[in-house]
Order: sequence, then structure tokens, then C-alpha cells
Amino acid sequence: MGREEKNWKTRLCKGVLGVLFCVIIWSYTGREVFPGGNLFGMLIIFYCALIGGNLLHLIKIPLVPPLPPLLGMLLAGFILRNTPVLRDYIYINQSWSSNLRNTALTIILVRAGLGLDPQALQKLKGVCLRLSMGPCCVEACSAAVFSHFIMKFPWKWGFLLGFVLGAVSPAVVVPSMLLLQEQGYGVKKGIPTVLIAASSFDDILAITGFNTFLTITYSSGPVYWIIIMSFFEIILGVSAGIIIGYFLRYFPSSDQHIVAWKRAFLLMGTSIVAVIGSNRIGLHAAGGLAAIVLTFVSAIQWDHEKVKVQKIIAGTWQIFQPLLFGLVGAEVSVANLESNTIGICVGTLSLSLLARIFVTFLLVCFAGFSFKEKIFVALAWIPKATVQAVLGPLALEAGRSKNLTHLEVYAKNVMTMAFLAILITAPNGALLIGLVGPKVLSLDKPEEAGEIIS
Repeated sequence: MGREEKNWKTRLCKGVLGVLFCVIIWSYTGREVFPGGNLFGMLIIFYCALIGGNLLHLIKIPLVPPLPPLLGMLLAGFILRNTPVLRDYIYINQSWSSNLRNTALTIILVRAGLGLDPQALQKLKGVCLRLSMGPCCVEACSAAVFSHFIMKFPWKWGFLLGFVLGAVSPAVVVPSMLLLQEQGYGVKKGIPTVLIAASSFDDILAITGFNTFLTITYSSGPVYWIIIMSFFEIILGVSAGIIIGYFLRYFPSSDQHIVAWKRAFLLMGTSIVAVIGSNRIGLHAAGGLAAIVLTFVSAIQWDHEKVKVQKIIAGTWQIFQPLLFGLVGAEVSVANLESNTIGICVGTLSLSLLARIFVTFLLVCFAGFSFKEKIFVALAWIPKATVQAVLGPLALEAGRSKNLTHLEVYAKNVMTMAFLAILITAPNGALLIGLVGPKVLSLDKPEEAGEIIS
């Protein structure tokens, strides 16, 4: 009886604290916490996306790997947007959604920078460089060509779309490859290590290419001047990243209390300033590069502390992931979609993917892999999710901020393509990795696996 009374009091206390928290938020924000307010919309999207992700994760199909939760988050946002009663009460203005997406992009860049292992890259640099650069560039060029002739995109918009589609998703590839690695599949030849390392580089290239073409697309000056400024932004971003990275490598010093938390905060803080601050002053390409470089340079000598920092940053991603995919799903309206547009988008996406798969297979021909392993690597390089969720709506936001309404049709098609790319490739890519991997990769001995992994 005493325990039941204690539990009742605990629940009552939690309820009172929850109500008090809501009242405090209302005191600060006013109508923002009520239906139609930004904070209300953000919370509804967050919790619905979280529930959608967890529900999808609970679906267990015999002999089939689990589906990525991000798909459930995406569908939750899509349902909220296209349910007549709900959409009238859920609203997030452009400024809020833009800042949330840019913060999510910053977390992706920081995690990519922390995920780069200098030793693994030195050992597998040839394969990593080929896998990270070749497929992304080929898919970007293929998408540009196909979208130009099939969707009637201008060339600038075609390449912008290409770099949105060109990135592989670490959110799908990394967990799937880690699962195979733990089971001992393909570790002797370093296949999981190669794919995990190359996925970060692939994202960096896609984001840099996208930012460059975003600047070119929305700039009105001469083309040669835009290209010069793009190179200037790249040099500026890399230089700033190296300088800040060297500073953060030694500050705070490793003998301080809770140094991992301080380093994580400084990494996130400087990276957010780099990404969002550079957008404020019109240097779109510089911020993302600076965030990647400063993270990589600063973490080189952190040793075991690097793992702790990675866990802290991963915790922040667990908060922003539902918001990111929920917001992307909520941007897509069924009323604005035409069957003819969907068919053209799927056709363009499919042709670009075929080009990517073919080139990926060719690029690993001299890496010492068997024929089946080459096919697996090519198929594992299909999934798209996180980068598409971040970059897809950015072109539309940029156009709206500059009042260039005549370009909205292209920007909306880019966003639709990003949505369809996630919807089609994320679950299918995860299933292909989980089903094909154990059948075509060699099962190595535990001691061999441990030796390679370390």
C-alpha cells in the first residue's frame, strides 16, 4: 500500500511539474504555445514524428531487417500536413523552420567531421576517395542532364538538384554496416570501414556542391564573378576551419573537469555560428566547410575523449532528427502534387540512381573485392535521407526570402524530389544492405574482425 501511495504521489508531482513548465513557457512566449503558434506546431511535429519513428521501429518482419525510424518521422509530418483538421492548427513560420533545419545540418556536419578517422583514411584513402567523390559527382551530373531534358530544368537548377540527390545517408548506411561488422561480415577486407568513412566525405562533397550552385542560382552577377566568389568561399571556409580547429584542439585543456561536455558545446557553438552566420552574410558555401574542417582538425588529438564528444553530439541529433524529418514531410502537400509530376520525378530519380550504381561498381573494380562484394557496395550506396531532408527545402526558402516567386516551381520540384528520394531509397536501401550483405560478404573469424575494427 505504501509503494502504491508513493507511486501516486510521484505521478502527481510529475503532472504538477509538467503543468508548471507549460505555464512558464506560456509566460515567456504568449500565444506561441497555443494552436496556430510556432512553438505549438514545433512540439506537435516533434512528438508525432517521434511516435511515427517508434511505431515503424516496432514493426518486425521475419527475416527482414528493421526499417529506418526516419521513414516513420517523414510520414508523420506528411500526414499532419495533409489532414484537413490538423493542418489548420499546425504552423511554423519560415524563420523558425529555416533555423531548425540549419541547426540539424550543423549537427550532421559535426558528426561527419568527428566520424572521419585519419588512420583509416590513410590506410584506405584510394577506395574512400573514389567512393566518396565518383558516385556523388556522377549522380549529380546525371540528375542535371535528365532533369534538364525530362523536367525542363535550367542547367543551374539541374546541378543544384543533382547535388541534393548525390549524397548517401549515413543515418541508414552506418547503422546497417555496423550491424554487419558486429556479426563479422566483410570485416577482413574492410568493407564496413570503407563505406562508413566514405559516407562522411560523400556528404561533405554534396553539401559543398549544393551550396555553390545555390549561390550561382540566386545570384544576378556575371557567371565568372560568381565562380570566383564560390572558390573564395571554399578557401575562406577551409582556412577558418583550420584556424578554429587548431584553437579548439588545445582549448579547453584535457585536464579540466567535464572536458568532453565543454568540447561538445564549443564544437556545436562555433559550427552553428559558422553555418547560420555565413548564411546571414551571404557566404553559403563557407559555413558548412568551416564546420566540417574545424571539427576534423580539433578532434585529431582528442584520443578517448573524442568518443565521449561523439556520444554527446549524437544525443542532440536524437532531438533534431524527428524535427528535421517531420518538417520535411510537412512541406509536401498532396494538393500541389500532380500524378504527371510524380511520374517524371520518379523517372529522373531512377535514371540517376542507375548511373550511380553502375559507376560505383566500376570504381571498386580495383579494390580487391569479389564480384558479389562489388555488387553489394554498389547497392549499399543507394540510401538517401538526412542530407536530402536538410537541403531539399533550402532552395525554396532562399527563393521566398528573396521574393523570387517565379522560381518557386523549380524549388518545389527539388523539394518533392528530395521527399521521394527519401521515401523510396531509405527503406529499400536498408533492406538491401540487411538482406544481401549476409549472403554475399564473407563471414570472418571474430579475432580477424576485432583486429580490423580496432
